[in-house]
Amino acid sequence: MQRLDKTELIFKVIAYTLVTLFAIAALYPFIYTISAAVSSRSAFDNGLVVLLPVEFQMDALSGVITDKGFWIAYTNTLFYTFFGTMFSMAMSIMAAYALSKSRLVFRSQINFLIVFTMWFSAGMIPTFLNYKMFGVDFRWGIIWGFGVQAFNVILLRNYFSGVSKEIEEAAIVDGANEFQVLFNVYLPMSKSALATVTLFYALSRWNGYFWNMILVNWNVEHPLQVFLRRYLTEYLMDENASLTDLPYSPYSYMYAMIVMSIIPIIIVYPYLQKYFAKGVNVGGVKE
Repeated sequence: MQRLDKTELIFKVIAYTLVTLFAIAALYPFIYTISAAVSSRSAFDNGLVVLLPVEFQMDALSGVITDKGFWIAYTNTLFYTFFGTMFSMAMSIMAAYALSKSRLVFRSQINFLIVFTMWFSAGMIPTFLNYKMFGVDFRWGIIWGFGVQAFNVILLRNYFSGVSKEIEEAAIVDGANEFQVLFNVYLPMSKSALATVTLFYALSRWNGYFWNMILVNWNVEHPLQVFLRRYLTEYLMDENASLTDLPYSPYSYMYAMIVMSIIPIIIVYPYLQKYFAKGVNVGGVKE
C-alpha cells in the first residue's frame, strides 16, 4: 500500500474536514424543519427545539393533511411543475437542436440575441407590463410565458454540437429525417444533459412564486409557495390573528407544510442525479 507524504495527508484531512462541515451545515436546516414540524407547541415556543424533536406530536402534520387550501395549492404546484417542465424542455430541445446546426440561416445572429438576454434585461416594470399585455395572468399563461431560459438552451446547444456527426450522417443515409435524427440519435445520446436541464426547469417551476404572485389574481391558481407566503403574512405576522387555541405552534404548522412540499423533490432528485456523472460522449464513435 502506497504511503501518503505529509503534505498530501494534511491536504486530505483539511479537505475531508471542510466537506464534512459543509455537509452538516447543509443538512441541519432540513433536520430542524422536520423536528420543528413534529415537536409540541410548548417545546417550540420555549426554544427547546435545536436539532431533534422534543415532545413528539403529529398534530401539525395532521392539520396540513386535512387542509383543503394546502392541497389545492399543492395540486397547482404539481401542475406548473409537470406541464411547465414538459413545455420548457420541448421548446429548449427544438431550439438547441436547430442552433447546433451550422446550416441554420442567421444562426450567429440568433445565438447572439439569445445570449444578449442573459446580459441585459428590460427591468421588472417593463417585464411586468409585457406579461400583462400578453395576458400572462392564468395557469397556462404562466407556463408558456416562462417557457424557456437562455442558459438552458445554450447548455443543450453545446451538448448537441458535440454529438458525433458520423452517426448523424449514417442516420440520414439510411433515410432518417430531421425529427428522426433528433429523437433517435441526439436525445438517446444526451441523457445526462437532458436530465440536468430537466432538473433545472423542474426546480425553477417548483420554487417559482414571485411572478405568479403578482400576475395571477385568483388564489385558487396560486402554487404552494404563494400559499406558504400568504400563511406567513396573514397569520404569523398578523397581531390580530387568534392562534392561541391551536394544539401546535403556528410555526410548526408552517414547517409541516414545508416538509410536505419537499417530498417530491427528494424522490425525484436522486433518480436524476445518477445521470450527472455520465460522460458527455455516451454512444460516440471512435476514429
